Amino acid sequence: MTDIPSESPGTAAAHGSIRLIEPACTSCMICARECPSWCISIDSHTEPVPDLPAGTRERTHNVLDRFEIDWSLCMYCGICVDECPFDALEWVTDPTRAAYAAPDLRATLSGLPELSEPSVSHVSVGNRHSTHQIRWVK
Repeated sequence: MTDIPSESPGTAAAHGSIRLIEPACTSCMICARECPSWCISIDSHTEPVPDLPAGTRERTHNVLDRFEIDWSLCMYCGICVDECPFDALEWVTDPTRAAYAAPDLRATLSGLPELSEPSVSHVSVGNRHSTHQIRWVK
């Protein structure tokens, strides 16, 4: 019998969860579109870019309003993490919290694990639908 590697004593190696790094997210929706189980939902709106030089055309940028992952649908395949061109999603070792009912397995911006440090050098979030600025809450 072979030993199963583990990160902490008494637990078998398992998947963690996905975290969104808000500053890196551009609300491009690639993570949501690429997700095979469609477990990522994103709402965003556009705002004009301030302080443009005189004579330039108006420009806008996306602002994330809502980012939600439904863990009851997620396959933990990591396609969203791999496909995000802005590294706004990443794997974290914290497991997904258990729930008594499927609706309780939906994690929004306020329900996702928080970043341990404010700087954003690498960001990733699970499932490919779109990339958005999100902080996970513990």
